[in-house]
Parts: sequence; C-alpha cells; structure tokens
Amino acid sequence: MAAATTGLPSGLQQVQAAFTKSSVVVKAICISTTLVYLLSFLVNTESILSGLAVTPGLIFPPSFRIWTLVTHAFVEVHFWFVVIGVSVTVLCGRIVEPLWGALEMLIFFAVSTVGSAILSSMIYLFMYMTSFNVDYLFDTHFYGLPGYCAGVFVALKQLCGDQELSRGAVKLRIGDLPLVILGAVLLLRIIGIVAGTYLCMTGSGILVSWVYLRFYQRQSDGKEKGDMSDSFTFASFFPEVIRPPIAILANTVHSFLVRIKVCKKQVRKYDVGAPSPITITLPGTDPADAERRRQIALKALNERLSKVEEQTAWPSMEDQPSSPDSEHPSLSASLHGDGDETRETDRLEMLDETDESNIQESS
Repeated sequence: MAAATTGLPSGLQQVQAAFTKSSVVVKAICISTTLVYLLSFLVNTESILSGLAVTPGLIFPPSFRIWTLVTHAFVEVHFWFVVIGVSVTVLCGRIVEPLWGALEMLIFFAVSTVGSAILSSMIYLFMYMTSFNVDYLFDTHFYGLPGYCAGVFVALKQLCGDQELSRGAVKLRIGDLPLVILGAVLLLRIIGIVAGTYLCMTGSGILVSWVYLRFYQRQSDGKEKGDMSDSFTFASFFPEVIRPPIAILANTVHSFLVRIKVCKKQVRKYDVGAPSPITITLPGTDPADAERRRQIALKALNERLSKVEEQTAWPSMEDQPSSPDSEHPSLSASLHGDGDETRETDRLEMLDETDESNIQESS
C-alpha cells in the first residue's frame, strides 16, 4: 500500500490523505459519485440520465420526478468531471467541515445541489416559454456536482476571502474564485468543451449558495442566521469598478424580497449598557465568527513569517573579512598579554587598598 501511494502524483497523494481523514459525509459523496460513474459502463448512459438526472419537463407536474433532485448530484458520465467533483468535495471536507461540522456540511450540500437544479430547471423552462423549443424541457438533463463545486468556492470566500493566492502582476484572492470559475466555465462553453447545463448549474450554484450563507445559515450560537458582513455582499463578487451599479441593483432586489417576507432586513443593535459607550452588533458577526477569522489571519501571518525566515540567510563567521589581529598574530598576542597583565595589577592594587581600609576600621 505504501509503494502504491508513493507512485501517485503529489496532488493525488494529498487528495488521498485528505479523503482518509475525512468524515462519513465526504466519503459517502465521493464513493456514490464514483460508483454511479462506474455503473455508466454497464448500463446505457441515456437510461441513467433519464432515470436519475433532472429533466426540466419532468420534475414539474404531472410527472413530478422529485427524486431526481437528490440523485442527479451523484450522476456523472465524464471522468474528468468525476475527478474535479471528488477533489472539490475532499477540499471542502478538509477546510470547511472542521469549521462547520459534518451536519452543516451535509445541509449545505443538499441546499446547493437541490437549489441549483431547481433554479436551472426554471431557467430552462423560461427559455422554452420564449422559444417554444421542446428540447429545453425533455432533451436536457442536469447532473453532476458543478452547482456544489461552485457553492464550495462561495463558502471559501466567506471563510477566508481575503487570503491571497498569487502575488504577481495580477493579484488573485480566494474571494475572487467564484467569478473566476464562472468565467472559466463560460469560456469552455464558448469553445464547446462543456454543455450549457454546466454553465447554468455553476451560475445557479453560486447564487443559491450565496443566498443560503447570506440569509439562512444558522450561526454557531444558534440565535442568528446568515452573514450580513460587508465583505460578503453580492457586489463583492465582482471587480471594484462595477460594484456600485451592481450594489444598487442588488439592494433594490433585496428590498423587494424583504417586502414580500422572503429575506430579512439587516438589523443593527445598539447596546448602551455595555462596557464601551456604544456596541454595534450585526447579525452573523458573532464572537465565534470573529475568532475564526482571527485564527485564519494568524495562521496566514505565521506562514508568511516562516517563509521570510527561511529565505533570510545570515552571513557565516568564516566569510567575514580578516581583522588586523589575524594578519599579525604575534602583535595581537602581545597586546592581549599586556592587557591581561594590566588588569591583574589593577586587581591586586584594589585588594591592597581594601585590606588597608579594613585594618584602619578594626583599629
């Protein structure tokens, strides 16, 4: 087993090590996805997609195949998408799950996969209503983990969005990954490598995951829901140049959703009885969340300091230029010897003076 592990690339070794230490939820998702992919070699692919994938025209009445909302996430017929889905799931189990817990991770998996499938089906239903193309309803299948993978990067933005990934000419942070992933999938769609369903599910997964984490995820204290911090607004997903108009549009939509009781209004609490003159508490910014962010920042700072210390090399004593004493060892020895004799004479004189003073006092 050790020999087989050594033969794997370093990236696969890290994934394997993380998978071994992961929870039951992560292992169940990875194993189920792999088994359904292997099943596609034994059964007709179209039969698997028709029975397990989400078909927009069949999840609504009268067919109402609601079980596909659960099974579609484990269906995949392309090897590289299986590798990507399993790797992102293991990554989520290594970074996100220790902070959330296995139960919250399972809830997030269900919300991101089911929500992205429903929203994508509604988009394709709208496309059918505008074009009357029946293929959008019955020849389109949503399956795989693109919605969940996109949601994981949204969660990483919430947890450690300020951490930098590159320091070159173009600085990339973890908070920029959702938009980068969406742009990459769009480019692959234009080239023709992926189907339009992957692009639709990726965008839906980003939106659904953000809505859940922003407004509905229960915090560790069990009292507050969501994360209303300014660093996790919808406009923060985009470059700073276009954030103002997007913020106006997002605030307008949020105000409408607040009126129809779909979302909650952002509340500020002022506690004048606190030790400080005024304490402002925002929903989603509890002490546990602040402590978690502080620990992440300290860990990143320690890593940077350790890299700087490793790169700093102190000069060796052997490389120092030779001193005049080293060039003339006899002169140096004589000087040091004279200095030693002088110090010895001074010490003896001090002892004599001390003895004389003691004799005078005794007399």
